[in-house]
Amino acid sequence: MAAVTELISVIVATYNREDALDAVLRGLSRQSDRNFETIVADDGSGPATARVIEAWTSRGNFPLAHVRHEDRGFRLAEIRNRAIVKSAGEVCIFLDGDCIPRPGFVAAHRRLAEPGWFVAGNRILIGQALTARILDGHLEPELWDAWTWAVRWTRGEVNRLLPLVPLPLGPLRRLRPRAWRTARGTNLAIRRDDLVRVDGFDAAFSGWGREDSDIMVRLMRSGIRRKDGRFATGVLHLWHPEFDRSRLAENERMLAEVIRGDRVRALRGLSALV
Repeated sequence: MAAVTELISVIVATYNREDALDAVLRGLSRQSDRNFETIVADDGSGPATARVIEAWTSRGNFPLAHVRHEDRGFRLAEIRNRAIVKSAGEVCIFLDGDCIPRPGFVAAHRRLAEPGWFVAGNRILIGQALTARILDGHLEPELWDAWTWAVRWTRGEVNRLLPLVPLPLGPLRRLRPRAWRTARGTNLAIRRDDLVRVDGFDAAFSGWGREDSDIMVRLMRSGIRRKDGRFATGVLHLWHPEFDRSRLAENERMLAEVIRGDRVRALRGLSALV
């Protein structure tokens, strides 16, 4: 468990989705655990994103920084590394900029954090029509009660409800220490020491896909295990159009090469930025 005094860095990846980013920052402003900072990892968005961040910097109740690089296509791994360098927390939580956290999100990750483990959380998927109503109407789904979510589920507006159910689980969270295939980078917590150990994300991965699997494989190879964050850290994933997957085959080839080999450190990781 992370000590109460340890600073947590929430790294929010975004690209030209300022309405969703605004909702995510609103969710972070409502956290019960206040000992965290937020770094927006901006993969080359336009000025509207900067305006949202400036507004929350002035009115928010948590430290907020903006890290951006030039728009040269999907470079999630690299912008996350730039945000890691900027951050100061002992634990980094990686959150997508269209995944709204509920008020206990940071507190749950703090409870689950411990040396030797990374925590993979989960999400519920919100459909396109409900996403539009949430963003256009400035609705606040992070505050909805169980009954409201049940109604949404019966209408087919969300894919499932179980990620919203809090369960202690205890040692059951350690039952799948090497199950990287079922984990996603949309809700992922890694200790800073472990990020340094594997040199962060690998910016050799460009285009959508598999950069999160790559870092989890390398973490496990270095001796870090996966802890299950389900039934504790679930986030609300707003609908978005499918990303361009033209680089997916190449990224899968690179991941297969990592799996076959014994490399722990990224080819182009944190050390390339320092």
